[in-house]
Amino acid sequence: MDKNSRRDFIKKAGITGLGFALAPSLAFAGKKDGIVKLAFIGVGARGMNHLNNALQRDDVEITAICDISPKAIDNALKKFEKYGKKAPEVYGKNEKDYKNMLERKDVQGVIISTPWVWHTPMAVDTMKAGKYAGVEVSAAMTLEECWDLVNTHEETGSHCMILENVCYRRDVMAVLQMVREGLFGEMMHARCGYQHDLRHVKFNNGEQIYGGGVEFGEKAASEAKWRTHHSLHKNGDLYPTHGLGPVALYMDINRGNRFTSISSFATKSRGLNNYIIEKGGKDHPNAHLDWKLGDIVTSTITTANGETIIVTHDTNLPRPYSLGFRVQGTNGLWQHEDGYMGGNLMHIQGHTKDHHWDNADEWLNKYDHPLWQKYGEHATGAGHGGMDFFVMHEFVHAIRTQAAPPLDAYDAAAWSAVTPLSEMSIQEGGEPQSFPDFTRGKWFKRKPVFGFSQV
Repeated sequence: MDKNSRRDFIKKAGITGLGFALAPSLAFAGKKDGIVKLAFIGVGARGMNHLNNALQRDDVEITAICDISPKAIDNALKKFEKYGKKAPEVYGKNEKDYKNMLERKDVQGVIISTPWVWHTPMAVDTMKAGKYAGVEVSAAMTLEECWDLVNTHEETGSHCMILENVCYRRDVMAVLQMVREGLFGEMMHARCGYQHDLRHVKFNNGEQIYGGGVEFGEKAASEAKWRTHHSLHKNGDLYPTHGLGPVALYMDINRGNRFTSISSFATKSRGLNNYIIEKGGKDHPNAHLDWKLGDIVTSTITTANGETIIVTHDTNLPRPYSLGFRVQGTNGLWQHEDGYMGGNLMHIQGHTKDHHWDNADEWLNKYDHPLWQKYGEHATGAGHGGMDFFVMHEFVHAIRTQAAPPLDAYDAAAWSAVTPLSEMSIQEGGEPQSFPDFTRGKWFKRKPVFGFSQV
């Protein structure tokens, strides 16, 4: 599909979307009727959100859940009672009990919301069992794991969808419409990142998750049991996909373009140590730990088509939340700081005053994506501003139609590879690292699919 054809397609889709907006419906059956049978590995904080969204769908039956936390299982079962749904079979006797669940014939897709180190092994086992894997971010922690996702997909024919919800954020999808219609001209540059003060998440005392405690590991609860160890032992961009996923879609990564190299740098580490001293005192045992993760990690990525992307990881210092989006082409740019008054800006040559910003709201409303026009009413309350609805919806639709998901194993590998490659680059003083071509050359002919479905 050339650029002109793509623009015509988007315009027609936008007109169709206006019709959807007049009479939104939860008639999810689409071309192939039937109930999609799902299972869940991990029903803690993130998994519970996915579970809640799935339980509200009439086209989904949840046949099994797995978690090694009895408390998480109890909370999940209460959700089934709340929605009047049949209780699922429960697994979780040990860390490998999920494999027994994967043997079930009444499971077509599996949502994986577990600690990072389990994402790839569980996704691989799910695909080998002949089921769709929906894996939370990041999908992989090493280059070997990235290849495991791709190789397993190609060897088994089973699919893996990376559940990157920010790709479905309303403004992000509106900008995607603008990119595809050529409003920004030819893509040149983007900035993004994960800039989020997570000190209260990385530490807690096992009783109060938010605030107060400075324990992690076995003495802690929730994400502090596992997430904080990565900051102690790794120095790289540990969580790249929230910002990079949308930018990859804007630049047609793996579908006419690909990442080629990355160069990364990290500041010194002070934020976590200061937090421990502030909350627990300078004599607390954790105040003497040597944290490896630099407080701010900055990476520059190059692409085969000649664009650059700056990605920032910033989770250990006091700051407001922001993904720091900037999307720039030969004809203008969008720049956005989450939660900042006046920080949602647009400049389009020939439409906005020379050298001046325009408020982006009118532009984003004008180019509201057809999927949001159709399902925006139902996305309300689904989590993260409604974008969690679309992640579940697209996963279920892919299973029902036996189609490849819009965010596939190649995307999961390319986006997640930023973590190990940034680590390597920092270790080598910022030396550029080459991205593997996870598509093995298929990127040159693959066509963009994300956001084109109207089902």
